[in-house]
Amino acid sequence: MASANWVDLSKDKDSGIETIHAHFEGHAYDPHWHDSYLVGVTQYGLQQFSCRRQKHQSLPGKVFMLEPGEIHDGDAVQPGGFTYHMLYLDPQWLGRELAARRDSLSSAGDPSFENTLAQDPQLAQATSLAFQALHGNDLRIVRQTALDGLLSALGGHLTWQPPRPEGEAPWSRVAHRAREYLHAHLHEDIGLEQLAAATGESRFVVSRAFKAEFGLPPHAYLIQLKLTRAREGLALGHTPATVAADLGFADQSHLGRWFRRAYQLTPAHYRRLCTNLPD
Repeated sequence: MASANWVDLSKDKDSGIETIHAHFEGHAYDPHWHDSYLVGVTQYGLQQFSCRRQKHQSLPGKVFMLEPGEIHDGDAVQPGGFTYHMLYLDPQWLGRELAARRDSLSSAGDPSFENTLAQDPQLAQATSLAFQALHGNDLRIVRQTALDGLLSALGGHLTWQPPRPEGEAPWSRVAHRAREYLHAHLHEDIGLEQLAAATGESRFVVSRAFKAEFGLPPHAYLIQLKLTRAREGLALGHTPATVAADLGFADQSHLGRWFRRAYQLTPAHYRRLCTNLPD
């Protein structure tokens, strides 16, 4: 991590929501995805990232919103970099909270963000208040009230999407079978020949179909999947060495290299921030 970059992370014990306050200069992070809904506010500088096959630029006060599985990256394209704060909303928590609201949209499907960027002062303020309450470990009633305010402000930016059916095209079916295999064998050191055998296609066809359907080649998707599960294990207090072995990394250093590249944190640092356990 560049000396000017910093990341401050906290995890709310009641909701499970992670909050991050970070600053980056130059290249921030490579394309990756999360299992959570991301809602954040750019505080300083110009935050540039690619998502939904578009390049976005977020200025101070703008709100950025990403859904689980959406591939995105990050770069600072101006001197001085950019600073932001953000909440990682667990999909189950978000769905449960929205369904409990009498004024929510129809829950016939999964919540989806209409736009990746929004110029909405009310939402920006609600996001910042929720971040401050959770990140500062305020009183429980204050945290819950702030989250209620965030959910109310998010309402105008949400739609409900039914689960996407698997595509009818042959290449789409190949890609989905390959993804199912990756999820079923994520603890192993998988090779392309195994994906080819599982789908009945050549490894070249599998790689092309997978990237066309999901935006990442199989190896990059598998690494992101392993890193997502690594975050879950570390947040539960498991040691980096145990997590690395369980997920099929060569060793703890191998996990550490990929983890730092994706999150600008070491596994041990992330574990300490989530659990307060010593390294």
